[in-house]
Amino acid sequence: MAQELSLGQVVRSKAGRDKDRYFVVWEILNDSCVYLVDGDLRKVENPKRKNIKHLQRTNRVLDPVAVRLKTGDKVTNAEICRLIADLKEMGDKNC
Repeated sequence: MAQELSLGQVVRSKAGRDKDRYFVVWEILNDSCVYLVDGDLRKVENPKRKNIKHLQRTNRVLDPVAVRLKTGDKVTNAEICRLIADLKEMGDKNC
């Protein structure tokens, strides 16, 4: 399933204390685990390690974040938080 996820992709947690929260895939560790951030509770300085089977993927990839992650440029917590909030505000059915 890790092949289905990509850097910058928006996912929803299906289990744990963070159930139903949206995150951005920050780093893909292996076929079963990824690091997630949301810019609020999980900052880029301390991403959350999460098992992929506890995630629901969406069709949304935050392109500005994905490009900067792949090139090694800095991504801020405020930027991630704003992009997730914008998706929710737009009423995106996948987010």
